[in-house]
Amino acid sequence: MASTKFGILLSTPPSHPSVQTVANLCREALAQGVDMYLYFIDEGVKNLRDPRYTELVDRGLKLFVCAYGCQQHGVPTDGIDNRVSLCGLVVLSNIVNGCDRFLAFT
Repeated sequence: MASTKFGILLSTPPSHPSVQTVANLCREALAQGVDMYLYFIDEGVKNLRDPRYTELVDRGLKLFVCAYGCQQHGVPTDGIDNRVSLCGLVVLSNIVNGCDRFLAFT
């Protein structure tokens, strides 16, 4: 039986309470064996190097980051973990369509 796929969109900066909420949701879902897909967009790209998400990637989180958003917000992408995917909105569309559940934190 295939595991549940859960996608989340995060567009808020590191100072926003949603950043911790999303990290907690991802941590709990991963602990229950859920396939987690997280997409950072807009100011959410500023969370790229947040250790809470680095740790979640180590636990199996599939992290996608809007390359255009990084460019627009001056977020450097050199030296990022090779398990993090810099991509565009087509990938976000595929995540939305391919997941059993999807939440947006904007």
